[in-house]
Amino acid sequence: MRRLCDPADARRLLNPGPVGIITTAWRGNVNAAPVAWMTPLSIDPPRIGAAIAPERHTAAMIRFSGAFAINIPGPALLKHTAFLGSLSGLETNKLEAAGLETFRPLLIDAPLIEGCLAWIECLVEDAIKIGDHTLFVADPVKVQADDEAYAGRWLLQSREKSPLTYIGGRHYAVIGDLLEAAVTVDEHGALVTETPEEREARLEREAREAELRRLEGDEGYRQRLQRES
Repeated sequence: MRRLCDPADARRLLNPGPVGIITTAWRGNVNAAPVAWMTPLSIDPPRIGAAIAPERHTAAMIRFSGAFAINIPGPALLKHTAFLGSLSGLETNKLEAAGLETFRPLLIDAPLIEGCLAWIECLVEDAIKIGDHTLFVADPVKVQADDEAYAGRWLLQSREKSPLTYIGGRHYAVIGDLLEAAVTVDEHGALVTETPEEREARLEREAREAELRRLEGDEGYRQRLQRES
């Protein structure tokens, strides 16, 4: 069955990607806000983009300072991330209210958040109005990452060291289940979607799942999956 969705659902379908907590600094004031709409824009030179509603305090801080930092949290900062999106930095020092510690950046002024998995310091190259948002095009001038979380790619070796993603409303998820695509073709050059070894492994996995469902029932099986996740 295919479900026809509203065009606005396109943004949800393109998430999840790592959610970022954008930090900014301007004339002694600092701010932090979660942003899910971020994307790579160019490899050479490296450029990334962050789409932010222009009326947001974060957008004003970026325009004034010409810089921002992207802090990528893991699940340990789930509640902090949601909290930072629930109030405006115009009235509150959100970093203090969230109880988050920071450390000094390497190049820009915006503080970096302790406990995150990666940090990207950005200088703004351009600001482009797109619909009801502004796309800030940025040069990632300094990039750091937790070496237990990232080494040329997200390692996903533990839940705690995997990036938090935003999927809409109050709901977040954690990236997991690292998959390696070993592509095999037949003698005609067509894709082989399942090797004999993969088929055997799949059948064994399905047999185990069926036995657990038989022993625990569907509800017990779902609860087991939730505990193991």
